[in-house]
Amino acid sequence: MRISEIFRLVYLNLSQNKFKVILTSIGIVVGSATIMLVLAIGMGGRAEVAEQFKNLNAGAIDIAYGGESSFNMKDFMNGEMPDMENLGNEMQQFWGSAGNSGSTRGDNGSGSRGGFPGSGSMMQQFGNMFGGGSSSSGDEVILTTEDCEELELFVSGISDSTISYSSKASLEGGELESATTYTLAGVQSNYAGISNLKMSIGNFLTDKQNDSKEKVCVLGMSVAQEIFSSAYEAYDSSVYIDGRPYVVVGVLGAMGTVASGISPDTAVFVPYETGIKYITGPAISPTVTVIAADVNGIQQVMADVETVLADNYEGATFTISDAGTKMEAASASNDTLTWLLISMSVIVFIVGGIGIMNVLFLSVKERTNEIGILKAIGCSRRDILIEFLMEAACISFIGAVIGVLLSLAITPLVELFSVRVELTLSGALLSLLFGVVTGTIFGLQPAYKASRLIPVVALNHE
Repeated sequence: MRISEIFRLVYLNLSQNKFKVILTSIGIVVGSATIMLVLAIGMGGRAEVAEQFKNLNAGAIDIAYGGESSFNMKDFMNGEMPDMENLGNEMQQFWGSAGNSGSTRGDNGSGSRGGFPGSGSMMQQFGNMFGGGSSSSGDEVILTTEDCEELELFVSGISDSTISYSSKASLEGGELESATTYTLAGVQSNYAGISNLKMSIGNFLTDKQNDSKEKVCVLGMSVAQEIFSSAYEAYDSSVYIDGRPYVVVGVLGAMGTVASGISPDTAVFVPYETGIKYITGPAISPTVTVIAADVNGIQQVMADVETVLADNYEGATFTISDAGTKMEAASASNDTLTWLLISMSVIVFIVGGIGIMNVLFLSVKERTNEIGILKAIGCSRRDILIEFLMEAACISFIGAVIGVLLSLAITPLVELFSVRVELTLSGALLSLLFGVVTGTIFGLQPAYKASRLIPVVALNHE
């Protein structure tokens, strides 16, 4: 039988059973739509990660104080349970030092009666244990500009350094009808250069403004648009931060990145010292950012930084991370989620393929007489095999096409949930390929069974 004749038979069989074809292909429809959306979401995630980190300096290393006791009363009040073994060890150390402290004071005639610990180092240890991380002196470490200078002095391979912190502050002014809370960042003048920030209008903060503690600020693009509708309207206007007027000396261009834990588009930047004096007070948790002159030497610079900090703050723990590690971690998380969703798509495809196989087995039983007639007029086993395989492939192809169209229709709904979707032609082709291959594989067994029927038996089948 010629291939054109087989195609005609396939067309006639499918066109006469349109509803059954649609129902049979539902599994492939869902699988195809799912895998296309999964690939699109995965590509969107990659693009989002690349966009967030595109303006980060490749040699940037962030340093933040991260030392904590095994038990923090504030965490406990928030519902976090302590490590009981470590807590027991700390309590043992606490009471051990209490006894020693009391005995010493008793011998000197200045301790509490019966040797019970008084104030001083004993109570300081108690406060450290129940209040969070501490340095060797019992006080929380607050990094300063002096730390930046020391790191540049004692660590070779650092080309620049800066210090910054972020907090929340209430803003009023412009078109805001009521006070609104925004992220506030206290930064130095070189923060813009280190973080590759670009100005839309005006200038970034200067050393003079920082030294004089001037009440000026730079707005991120999103903040400027929310408060003043545009960067042009925002420039040289005033906003009230915690009730005090600040002059807007500049507006950043749209960045879409995260630098030192700060998203520039949604932040308000003030001089480092200004923020400490008027907004946050000295109780801040700043981040020191240093720039490695050679990207290939980042690991050595990080090790040297850790050594210097360990000498300056004995017993304190710091979190030291570079931009590349952050991007790799974000990409790894995105890839893991993508593969998880692809696995789910494959399962859906398998279910759809089993549905096609069951329907084709039923079709073989229903069309046994037809198969007997085809063999009686000279059709070979190969012709019958090809016919049923082509039917399976066509059913799955139709399902895959519908699935691709369905994914295109669903995409706007997915984007409503702030999920970035990057539809690609390769994703659509891969969905179609998966659909056809799945249908063909699962249609192989029914097709083989049909081709093996004996003509006389098939003709006599009722």
